[in-house]
Amino acid sequence: MGALPKRKLSKGRRDRRRSQDKLSVPSLGICPKCKKAKRSHFACEYCGFYGKVEKTESKAEPKSK
Repeated sequence: MGALPKRKLSKGRRDRRRSQDKLSVPSLGICPKCKKAKRSHFACEYCGFYGKVEKTESKAEPKSK
C-alpha cells in the first residue's frame, strides 16, 4: 500500500494546488507569406514558411516503384 495522509487537506489548499493545472491557449501570429494564423515559433501549417526557410518533404518517405 502507498502512503496515506495524516490529516485531511482543506478545500482551499487542494484548490490552490490545482490552480496551476489549467490549459492555456497557444499564442498565434500571422504568417507573412500567406497571411493566415499560425503558432509563434512554428512553421506555417498551410504554406510551410518559417522565416527565410520553407518546409520540405521528409526524406524518410518510401519511394514508389
